[in-house]
Amino acid sequence: MGTVFSFDLRDPATPAVTRALAAAVRLLHQVDAVFSTYRPDSAVSRLGRGEITVDRCPPEVGEVLRLCALAEQRTGGFFSATAAGRLDPSGLVKGWAVERAADLLLAAGARNLCVNGGGDLRLCGEAAPGEPWRIGLADPRHPGRLTGTVQGRDMAVATSGTAERGAHITDPHTGRPATALLAVTVVGPSLTWADVHATAHMARGRAVPVPGYPALAVHPDGTRTADARFPSGDTS
Repeated sequence: MGTVFSFDLRDPATPAVTRALAAAVRLLHQVDAVFSTYRPDSAVSRLGRGEITVDRCPPEVGEVLRLCALAEQRTGGFFSATAAGRLDPSGLVKGWAVERAADLLLAAGARNLCVNGGGDLRLCGEAAPGEPWRIGLADPRHPGRLTGTVQGRDMAVATSGTAERGAHITDPHTGRPATALLAVTVVGPSLTWADVHATAHMARGRAVPVPGYPALAVHPDGTRTADARFPSGDTS
């Protein structure tokens, strides 16, 4: 999917967790083979070119496209799997894949872990006994610097913005690149939906309140706006 995935497990490695980790890696490779828009032979690429139909794709394609349709409805059309004129469910599928990988580890008995898919994170349990996870948020204007932090337990953190790939998000309503914000980070219980809302806020050009999914937005002048419930780890 054009990004890097990593696993950070803070519990002793049991045989069951070790097997689950291997299964999670296989799952992510399979998701890449099916959904990557960088691979011309992926099911999504072939579907987008009209070479196959949904019923000829692996069943998870139908699942993801149904979620994309629901996401478009919930965001007033600011999330779209066809925003740039071609089929690209990446704005949802990355968070969805990370959650599936984390679920495999949790089912095997892991309790304290972080699965990171290109900066979208599923955080379970604690970083250490009595200590929440504390995540740095990249400054989109200054590579290598942070614009803030977020901290908590058992949560998802999704960031959408220009730091890695420039202005790559399109406003589905205008067809033009979304440039009113530099980055949006959304925190909530589901990484699939945190990912969706972060993308929609970027496309909209402002972060609107979403129950259970507080957001922090970074503006072109470097100022930040955040929902009152955003779990910032900043001390200043």
